[in-house]
Amino acid sequence: MSNNDIRTQFPILDTQVHGRPLVYLDNAATTQKPLRVIEAVDGYYRHLNSNIHRGAHHLAAVATDRYEEVRRQVQRFLNARHHHEIVFTRGTTESINLVASSFSRRYFTGDDEVIVSGMEHHSDIVPWQLAGATLSPIPFSDEGVLDLDAYERLFTPKTRIVAVNHVSNTLGTVNPVKRIIDIAHAHGVPVLIDGAQSVAHIAVDVQALGCDFYCFSGHKMYGPMGVGVMYGREEMLNELPPYQGGGEMISTVTFERTTYNELPFKFEAGTPSVGDVIGLGEAIGFMQEVGIENIAAHEAALLDHATQLLAQLPDMRFFGTAPGKASVLSFLVGDTHPYDVGTLLDQLGVAVRTGHHCTQPIMDRYGIPGTVRASFAIYNTMEEVDRFYEALVKVREMLM
Repeated sequence: MSNNDIRTQFPILDTQVHGRPLVYLDNAATTQKPLRVIEAVDGYYRHLNSNIHRGAHHLAAVATDRYEEVRRQVQRFLNARHHHEIVFTRGTTESINLVASSFSRRYFTGDDEVIVSGMEHHSDIVPWQLAGATLSPIPFSDEGVLDLDAYERLFTPKTRIVAVNHVSNTLGTVNPVKRIIDIAHAHGVPVLIDGAQSVAHIAVDVQALGCDFYCFSGHKMYGPMGVGVMYGREEMLNELPPYQGGGEMISTVTFERTTYNELPFKFEAGTPSVGDVIGLGEAIGFMQEVGIENIAAHEAALLDHATQLLAQLPDMRFFGTAPGKASVLSFLVGDTHPYDVGTLLDQLGVAVRTGHHCTQPIMDRYGIPGTVRASFAIYNTMEEVDRFYEALVKVREMLM
């Protein structure tokens, strides 16, 4: 499938911004949606809208079948052992909050430590703090590479779980999660992987990784907002208490006692976002049709081209230069504030992200307020990278 064929599937890419064709380079925040995803969500509300699992009528039965087929689709996508290890959530943030809340109620004793990386998103920091844990961050080099020797020294008898991202949303580092998991398991400690930035770029096999939990969001992989996944090993999920109470997650309810439903429904209280789950299935189908390996190769070429172009400009400061990094380019133009750069790029039709990217500890590590972040997806082109560079040249002339 050619890049042009792919682009025609994304209607938003025809948008004009300030009289210029849109160059959308904010994909780490959210990807755009192909027509098949948009039409799947629209089609659900036009033709299938019904609550699932509990209805005896045709719409409920069909909607339930579609919803549960996506669960099996996600199982295959992650190579999970069982479809009931797939729990639908609102996104990575809710997935991690689910694990932190349920895991802490089951295993925390009041004097607990959680190992995280120094490059975690706030969504993999704050939930553990809310659960009462002390965080032990894995340090990383100036290039953005985790220090695994230091990591091994962080384990203590108080360590309850390791929670790290697969790919840094700010630095683009692809962390050695298999090695991280193996080290933790050697200490008898389970591992949660934040896969928000990885599933759209890397083929993920949770059985090969051996992780205990894996979390991601639909909207960062060409799917709808408001839907995500928490994969959990069956043995672990059976041990955890429910995250929320309400409909669907129960087996029996009396005023004296409640018993809980089987997996995965124990963790899916209330009415889910059925249309968005169906849209997620279409997004996975789109990615598999294009090919994860083709997506990764195209994005790597875009990143390499952008890095070479921007490196020609004086006073450029790059953050995150780890080998084999994903398609994220974080930088500053001299001492210019990132918001000023981003605002002027927007006036030239280029959409980037500015700020701390919900990774304030990374910014503290480098002693900066934030960065400009350009991030690439399968529908971006070399010509768009050139336009981004040309726009940045103009912005630099205005600011420097």
